Amino acid sequence: MEITPMEINPLVNIEMQPEYFDTPLDDMAMDMDMDTEQPTKRRKKKSIVWEFFTIVNVGEGVRKACCKHCKQLFSYGKGSKVSGTSHLKRHIAKGGCPVALRDQNHDPLNPLAVTPTVNTPKRRYRTTTSTATAAPYTAFNPATCRQEMARMIILHDYPLEMVEHPGFMAFVRNLNPGFEIGNFGRIQGDCGATYLKEKERIWNLIEGMPGNISLTLDLWNSSHTTGYVFVAGQFIDSDWKMHRKLLNVVMEPYPDSDSAFSHAVSACLSDWNIEGKLFSITINQPVSDSGLDSLRNLISEKNSNVLNGQLLLTDCLARSLTFIAHCAINAGQETVKKVRDCVKYVKTSESLEEKFVALKQQLQVMSTKSLSLDDQTQWNTTYEMLVSASELKEVFSCLDTLEPDYNKIPTHEDWKVIDNLCTYLKLLYNTANLLTSSSIPTTNMFFHEAWKIQLELARASTSEDDVISNMTKPIQENFDKYWNNCCLVLAIAVVMDPRFKMKLVEFSFTKIYGEKAVSYINTVDEGIHELFSKYAGLPLPLALLNGDSGIGDSGVVKQEDDAGVGGLGNGLGLTDFDVFIMESTSQQSKSELDQYLEESLLPRIHEFDVMGWWKLNKNKYPTLSKMARDILMIPVSSVGPESVFQTGVKVMDRYRCELSPEMVEALFCAKDWMRCEGVESMESNVKMEFPI
Repeated sequence: MEITPMEINPLVNIEMQPEYFDTPLDDMAMDMDMDTEQPTKRRKKKSIVWEFFTIVNVGEGVRKACCKHCKQLFSYGKGSKVSGTSHLKRHIAKGGCPVALRDQNHDPLNPLAVTPTVNTPKRRYRTTTSTATAAPYTAFNPATCRQEMARMIILHDYPLEMVEHPGFMAFVRNLNPGFEIGNFGRIQGDCGATYLKEKERIWNLIEGMPGNISLTLDLWNSSHTTGYVFVAGQFIDSDWKMHRKLLNVVMEPYPDSDSAFSHAVSACLSDWNIEGKLFSITINQPVSDSGLDSLRNLISEKNSNVLNGQLLLTDCLARSLTFIAHCAINAGQETVKKVRDCVKYVKTSESLEEKFVALKQQLQVMSTKSLSLDDQTQWNTTYEMLVSASELKEVFSCLDTLEPDYNKIPTHEDWKVIDNLCTYLKLLYNTANLLTSSSIPTTNMFFHEAWKIQLELARASTSEDDVISNMTKPIQENFDKYWNNCCLVLAIAVVMDPRFKMKLVEFSFTKIYGEKAVSYINTVDEGIHELFSKYAGLPLPLALLNGDSGIGDSGVVKQEDDAGVGGLGNGLGLTDFDVFIMESTSQQSKSELDQYLEESLLPRIHEFDVMGWWKLNKNKYPTLSKMARDILMIPVSSVGPESVFQTGVKVMDRYRCELSPEMVEALFCAKDWMRCEGVESMESNVKMEFPI
């Protein structure tokens, strides 16, 4: 039997007594006759609503129902006509009365405080539907509504002023007249409270991280000539899961100054209390030499375990690939425009597009691609448009049979240019696609992509084909800048992959540099050993070597002099013993790295989880695993997946520029934290059964 909405309402259930349905029809008729004969005698009101309302006369023959709690008046009767009580029940049961709502939430004896069990009386008529489960009654909670409205505004970038828009106010008022939306200041406070609540959760996550943290800097411009530096942190938790969180949005009055980025980094480190855990920085745009020196000094000052600031990636991979692709497309812009016009000509006419598809089938072109117009602010769409058009060039060559007046079809030479352009754009496109993954890729993955791009472009730029060499020389020169700045970090990262170690560095550098490869290989080897020595705590402090450790605040007992223990003197005392300990410890610590490098390579398997491997082997390599954890989480890109292919400069909109810098930070950070729940870490996929 279907349960109607009225049946779950406690106000209705009290009136629907089973005795009424069991009353014989003759008795019901007798009651009706008695009512007719005695019109002046009023039947006692049995509805529960009269426990909350009283009837008042407001005029001649006009009666109103007055709420005993909030004193609000409702229509009830005029003359002999009665309006009924449904609207009165809604006022009490649906949260329209704020006083009754408060009583419901705090009074356990109130019949409206809990949802009663529905005992449906037996009916003497048939129902047309089967029994259905009714949704439980939930009391209206204004505080919850305010919280959810703040989350909605943050997640969907709605302006805070929307709570004062007449249309939105009318919409909410119709949903529930008793809900007070509040003004701009109130919703701003609610959004701030949401931000602080989420920040506490992120704070606990960062506080519990066992290793270091790497930062990315992404600068946004604004129409107010101020800049906003988006500082994101990438780190690994105690369970070896990688996280990427937006930590701060710092407003910089002078974004072009040499100190803008270093100021933003310092503000972030202070805000999150991570001064001693900074490992690397990745920037999305060129910085002056003095600005770079400032950042390198900042890294070295905050963490002595880094290579004198050499883990500063001055080139964001996404921005570098976008710049190179944009330059390549602009170099062939005349030919690209011809293809774009052809695609537009077909796509903007539904009948012509149908003819184009029919012609494709008639010519038996095997391509599964379909035509699509590009968005020139996203270079990947231009690449995809060119690829699909190139595969369908045979159909385009016969387009004049459908449209004799169209004479802008690309020539054979034009298609050759497009084919060559797509060949080298594909290298950039495949690498950039790795950055769009919902999971966070480890740093070692990008060495494979970078060295292949560097090798292919170097070969193409020296090609005997003038068309290819002229096209690829500018691309190769631009990518060479990225490779020179970042190859050391990428190479050290791939050494931490047990499938490749130093072998892939030796192989790839030999391919790229030829006879000069030895010096580059030695640079990587020396760099990784120097970094490991920092993690191993070598060498020992100079004070310890001089035998002058003293008794400090920690209560460490001061060393004896050369003759102070057992009468050992003449240079054969504890100082020499300290040197012996240092040398033996040095050899023992270095052997952990050397042992790793000398062991056989793991099989190359599909979906190998390098983080999972180090987690399983952290007891075998206690020091090296800590270094690998920090190296493999270095971010190569400073932008999110949605901005990887974006060609334009990011600009803060006018609405947010008018907010306080603190509110801008709260809105952006809270959105990132709420949106990234559940998709912030990589899954462990250590599999050994799928060789590459």
